[in-house]
Amino acid sequence: MAKPKIQRTDREWREMLTEQEYAVGLQEGTERAFTPGNYQDEKRKGIYHCKGCGTPLWSSEHKFDSGTGWPSYWQPVSEGAVATKTDFKMIYPRTECHCASCGMHMGHVFKDGPPPTGQRWCINGIVLDFRPEA
Repeated sequence: MAKPKIQRTDREWREMLTEQEYAVGLQEGTERAFTPGNYQDEKRKGIYHCKGCGTPLWSSEHKFDSGTGWPSYWQPVSEGAVATKTDFKMIYPRTECHCASCGMHMGHVFKDGPPPTGQRWCINGIVLDFRPEA
């Protein structure tokens, strides 16, 4: 993963995030599936921004119900908005994704999504800030 453009000290991150947002976004944790308020069931049109820096990352136009308990998208809102790296935390390698602007951990991308990309970007809602269309 390329070095994030926006950098903060650990203290700055801790002052702006809740304990759980910090654990997921900075320590690469995962929120529980079907966590209330994680945007899994959000149906309004709008853009999902990074909670760490406000960068637009996901569009409701690319969102689908994967049945996993996390909001899922078949592509990021724009090329280069999301960075990836290989994650070896499980028995098998996975592709982890981060905000390309600040490095905040978002979730993982899998190759079992719908057309047209066949991708499932499985994202932790706690690190998102949804802004509905006006």
